[in-house]
Amino acid sequence: MAIFSTAIAAALDRYNGLFMTEKPKKPIDDLFRAILTSRVYDVARETPLEPAAKLSRRLSNEILLKREDLQPVFSFKIRGAYNKMAHLSEDELKKGVVAASAGNHAQGVAYAARQLDVRAVIVMPLTTPAIKVDAVRAMGAQVVLAGDTYAEAEARCEEIRLEQDLTLVHPFDDPLVIAGQGTIGDEILRHARGNLSAIFVPVGGGGLIGGIGAFIKTLAPEVRIIGVEPFEADAMYQSLAKGTRVRLEHVGIFADGVAVREVGKHTLPIGLEVIDEIVRVSNDEICAAIKDVFDDTRSVMEPAGALAVAGMKQYVDRERARDERLVAVLTGANMNFDRLRFVAERAELGEAREAIFAVTIPEKAGAFRAFCKAIGRRVVTEFNYRLSGRSEAHIFVGVSVESRDDARALAEELRELGYETVDLSDDEMAKVHVRHMVGGRASEVRDEWPCRFQFPERPGALMEFLDALGGRWNISLFHYRNHGSDFGRVLAAFEVPPAERDAFQAFLDELGYPYTPEPDNVAFRLFL
Repeated sequence: MAIFSTAIAAALDRYNGLFMTEKPKKPIDDLFRAILTSRVYDVARETPLEPAAKLSRRLSNEILLKREDLQPVFSFKIRGAYNKMAHLSEDELKKGVVAASAGNHAQGVAYAARQLDVRAVIVMPLTTPAIKVDAVRAMGAQVVLAGDTYAEAEARCEEIRLEQDLTLVHPFDDPLVIAGQGTIGDEILRHARGNLSAIFVPVGGGGLIGGIGAFIKTLAPEVRIIGVEPFEADAMYQSLAKGTRVRLEHVGIFADGVAVREVGKHTLPIGLEVIDEIVRVSNDEICAAIKDVFDDTRSVMEPAGALAVAGMKQYVDRERARDERLVAVLTGANMNFDRLRFVAERAELGEAREAIFAVTIPEKAGAFRAFCKAIGRRVVTEFNYRLSGRSEAHIFVGVSVESRDDARALAEELRELGYETVDLSDDEMAKVHVRHMVGGRASEVRDEWPCRFQFPERPGALMEFLDALGGRWNISLFHYRNHGSDFGRVLAAFEVPPAERDAFQAFLDELGYPYTPEPDNVAFRLFL
């Protein structure tokens, strides 16, 4: 028999009248009941709904943060994992469980298994940072490292499930997991005490927003449920648009907690019923949101953990929303420390507090001083210059601004003063690579063809990548930075004669690494 917390028992008493009368049954009706009978509070905490004073002032709305980062494993995932396992039969518990995860779900399953004294096997990609692997092992789970990606780890997980007759604890596509996450919706309604306009929820596979949305839409259908996804991992956005599950070819892994190729077969029908809108955000906007949350809470969210705040800010700006009560669900704080460098670099760009420009000035005495005077009293955040010719000079400059409109106005001011100016604030090559490489053209290089690549970040991975490139085409430029993420980013340029372009394209297609050709990139052309 399920053991209910006092809060859930009270919710049952309060809401059981909803289903006493005959009415058409909806897909979320059974889910609503399952949320009310979820067994999460044996291990999970009822987390606070905290006001965000600074964000509220800046956005002219009352902003409330649902602090799931305060769970014992610093993530909401413990709710669904424990609820699933607490409902297993005695025989299933004796055999044990298996799960595939690179992070928060792994820790949730491991923690729940320790509480229930159940054997747990967690399959994690080889690219998983050691801090996460060690955390799972410290909870007593058996860790199996397999593959470079979640998909490969998931395939190995299925093999182990069949070989050892274990029960799978899926990270999102399971009704009991969804119901466990849905208890967050109950807490939000009780703590907010009415008068909510919208709840912003990070979306990966759809289990979290499905559970929260089912509860909220049953009791307060006027509250908007708004999902937030990165542009480069928008499986739910595309699936809702088409009404069927869409499998993404490539998934960006910066917000690894929501880096899902395909939403669940259980979660999409729920999403179609409860999600009002999906807002998509850039990595820079996520970095800015991490900083926003830190400013209000002094806690550092992981990228997926701050996703809801990024979406909320974009929504408020788009809708000109004022004096509304808005909730952002902070889903986790399992941040890799070495990733903070990247976040700090990009936060100001995401907040539109910094703009980066390529500016052409005359190569003559006094020109540099005149350009600085044109910028005025604005704070210069970065300045890169290398002599590349005798008639004109190209400057890579970062400047503090108040907003994107302010950045556009500054660019226009510089153009009116006769300076050729290009805004590079949205140029990924410029932000990741070029700003660290400004040095001018190499006079001996011919027929240069630049490309950006990604490869799994693990010991020996860089050498494997170089081996794969081979030696048919000469490498004229190479830049790599480790940002503490699961994938390394490389800018490489090759000398490829025009007659060999088709062969080179075929070589890239067969290489096996995600790539983006950049032959016309303006930052590359001006500075490299």
